[in-house]
Amino acid sequence: MSVFEFLAINWSVVGIKAGQLILSLSILVILHEFGHYITARWFKCRVEKFFLFFDPWFALVKKKVGDTVYGIGWLPLGGYVKISGMIDESMDKEQMKQPPQPWEFRSKPAWQRLIVMLGGVIMNILTAFVIYAFILMIWGDKKVPSSSMKYGVHIGDSTLIQNGFRNGDKIIGVDGKEVYDLTRFKKKLITGSVVQIERDGKPMELTLSERFIGQLIDNKNKKRSGFIEPRYPAMVLNVNDTSRAYKAGLRKNDLIVGIDSVRFGYFDELTSILETKKNKDVLITVNRDGRDTSFVSKINEEGQIGFNPYGSMQQLDSLGWLKYEVTKYNFFPAFPAGVKMTFTELNDYVTQFKAIVNPKTEGYKAVGGFKSMGSIFSPVWDWESFWRLTAMLSVILAFMNILPIPGLDGGHVMFTLWEMITGRKPSDKFMEYAQVAGFVILIALMLYANGNDWFGWGK
Repeated sequence: MSVFEFLAINWSVVGIKAGQLILSLSILVILHEFGHYITARWFKCRVEKFFLFFDPWFALVKKKVGDTVYGIGWLPLGGYVKISGMIDESMDKEQMKQPPQPWEFRSKPAWQRLIVMLGGVIMNILTAFVIYAFILMIWGDKKVPSSSMKYGVHIGDSTLIQNGFRNGDKIIGVDGKEVYDLTRFKKKLITGSVVQIERDGKPMELTLSERFIGQLIDNKNKKRSGFIEPRYPAMVLNVNDTSRAYKAGLRKNDLIVGIDSVRFGYFDELTSILETKKNKDVLITVNRDGRDTSFVSKINEEGQIGFNPYGSMQQLDSLGWLKYEVTKYNFFPAFPAGVKMTFTELNDYVTQFKAIVNPKTEGYKAVGGFKSMGSIFSPVWDWESFWRLTAMLSVILAFMNILPIPGLDGGHVMFTLWEMITGRKPSDKFMEYAQVAGFVILIALMLYANGNDWFGWGK
């Protein structure tokens, strides 16, 4: 492959990931702002602007319909609605100097203003409900029961090995609670303290380091084969008939059992051996139809024989190596199940957030910006993956916006609740100062997150 082909492929992947990220965030921002817009309109507030992205100095597109200017800005850092009589990011001080008008936000009772400020968060939660419901109808709830993995797990991250994990371990639970699904286990593992496993038929407990998250982040740029995945034999699930390996004698469904004089049973053992055999001719022994067959082939510069060892979960299920459960829902049952998935995701994120802000875990190193967000999307356009990630981001956006930081919805909610409880409304001057302080905090957080992405500022 030429340098130009390599760059073209990599830029294509970047473009696909960026496209998915922009589309996902655009959908979520529009729906979030629509939550503010529709509740403001219900309470007869005038909405002056409804914008996707910010528009300092100029807008890419804008059109006034009635009292509202709808548009698309050029700065893709979110979106906004400008509600008359509200101290927000627009900092329209001149309007606030005038007597309150009936159509202004500030003239409405506190309970109405509270609902308007919660409108965006509520809309993001409802969006997650709906997306998850349709995911369950179309693609289903997919699980790999931890107990079904015949050969246990493969440990692809040295941090896990440092914390006591070994290839072949069978997963039981985290912090004394059984974890049924492998994906759930991975999420619980990140914020857990003690992991219950079975090794060589005996139950064991592994106590994770207090800075486990920090260790994972320090190790993220090192070469590794997965994080923690099902372990399986070194079977050739697919081999191209034009490849060097095929011409040397390798065939589909061959079970590789030896390299030179070393015998082994699993794919992770094969990859470890091949790391020491780069650019060398080796004697490969395979078991084919119950008999051993050997042939010589050259290992490439990346330590690979030249076949595809990875199969779909359905294929691994058919081979008896694990169970792959897919539960699809009919229309009506899908919605309560979607609600449950939303609150499970929210609970997981809140738990992770607590761990991130705890200095002892060093989780602050994991804070990332747009680069990190884009990296979670598929390198090929995959609608199932796209919608699952969009639902997850909708939950995260709801939670982050409800944080009691001035400048976010949560800041406005906090001040409105204070007014409802004490009967005293914060002054306009105080709200202006709070908005500026919140804006500074948010800009600093954004700079830190994106700087962490590119320069590793948190390390």
